[in-house]
Amino acid sequence: VQLQASGGGLVQAGGSLRLSCAASDSILSFNYMRWYRQAPGKQRELVASILSGGSTNYADSVKGRFTISRDNTKNTAYLQMNSLKPEDTAVYYCRADKTIRVYWGQGTQVTVSS
Repeated sequence: VQLQASGGGLVQAGGSLRLSCAASDSILSFNYMRWYRQAPGKQRELVASILSGGSTNYADSVKGRFTISRDNTKNTAYLQMNSLKPEDTAVYYCRADKTIRVYWGQGTQVTVSS
């Protein structure tokens, strides 16, 4: 399984971006799809999760601003990021869990200027 993340870029504070994570396999087979981020000098942190049944979870720092979703017909998960803050600057990674296997996409850089 390969995951291709895209959609990062440079945006001003208060702006929006939508990240995409396209899978080479049917995402219906994944138990979870998740977005992580890693800022310079910091550990990778979980941002948002979406389960196969559609329920979602978010880090407190992004609740109310970010929305994770999935389009099963396109085998793609999304992270809609609104009201971006400079502290959201990081490399964002998508991850898929399929039973005991974990797959990571390459990162996509998100930079939020103040």
